[in-house]
Parts: sequence; structure tokens; C-alpha cells
Amino acid sequence: MTALNTPRVNCISTAKEFNLLGVDSKYYTLKDCCGKNGLVVMFICNHCPYVQSIISNLVSDVNLLQRDYQVNAVAIMPNDVVAYPEDSYENMIDFAKENKFIFPYLIDSTQKTAREYGAVCTPDFFGFNSQLNLCYRGRFDGSKKDKLQFYKTGSSDLFKAMKFIADTGNPPADQEPSIGCSIKWSS
Repeated sequence: MTALNTPRVNCISTAKEFNLLGVDSKYYTLKDCCGKNGLVVMFICNHCPYVQSIISNLVSDVNLLQRDYQVNAVAIMPNDVVAYPEDSYENMIDFAKENKFIFPYLIDSTQKTAREYGAVCTPDFFGFNSQLNLCYRGRFDGSKKDKLQFYKTGSSDLFKAMKFIADTGNPPADQEPSIGCSIKWSS
């Protein structure tokens, strides 16, 4: 698998509208997903080793952001499921259950949403303030594909950035790009 890095944050970007099917058989729009103090839009998939290595820590941090800082999150799976059946809708349902997602996990079957956001890899994180201005385009943390054995909830780069955004509405100065598997685009 080719590892890609995300581009630097463009603070003039705003969140893009979507209407996507979730693993709970409901459709979600951008408005449905927003939190009072911000929103994290995450492009992830089931089979990516980068996602798999952080998923339990990511879920813990997102839960804390939602509970304590009113920053919501939504995960979007953009990959071509014909070429990558391990990312199928049915497998997404299982992945969300296994990892105890309390946020929507949506399938971008046309890949339109991923293209509009400019997503390049899984995981790819977009952090928006309460006005839905892009303030963070960075990594979850410094880990690669190896699972962290001693992780303290709330210590990730993503968590710290979104806490700062929730408190100030501004982008944090330090942002390291995310690294992950390339999105599997349809032909």
C-alpha cells in the first residue's frame, strides 16, 4: 500500500454539504453531524492498517471531544468497494459495532464527498470550528502503523487541536500532516 501525506490546512475552506447513508440505515447531512463547538470529518476505511492501528484511541478521543467539548465527529468511508470488498457497507456495519462508534459512519459510494473535501488518504482528518471553517488538516498522532500500547485518552494531536478550536475558534499553529493509505478511487 502506498502511504500518502495530507496537504497543509487551507483556512479559507469551509465544510462541504453531503447526504450519505450511515451504518444505521439512516441518511446524514452536514447539519445533522455538527457540534456546537466544531466538527471533525474523518475519511477512514475498514481495511487500512493506519486506521486499524489508531481506531480504539480515535474512538476514545472522539467520545471525549463530544462529551466535554461539544465537538462532534463523522466518519466517511470513500473507497471503491468493488475493488476493495473488505470496505463494503456490510463490513462497515461490523467495523462500527466492533469499535463501538458513537458517531455516524457513512459510505461515500459515489466518492463525490471525498473529492469535494480533497481527501487523499485514510485516515484523513478535517477539523472545523463552530462556523464550519477549516481549522485543522492533520494527523491523529505521531504513530505509524504500530498500535500504541500506552495511550492516554486526550493526548493525540487531533484531540489537542480540536480542543483548541473549540475554545478559540482558531486554527492551531502546529499541524503535522496525516499519513495513510491512498483512497481507492473508482475507475
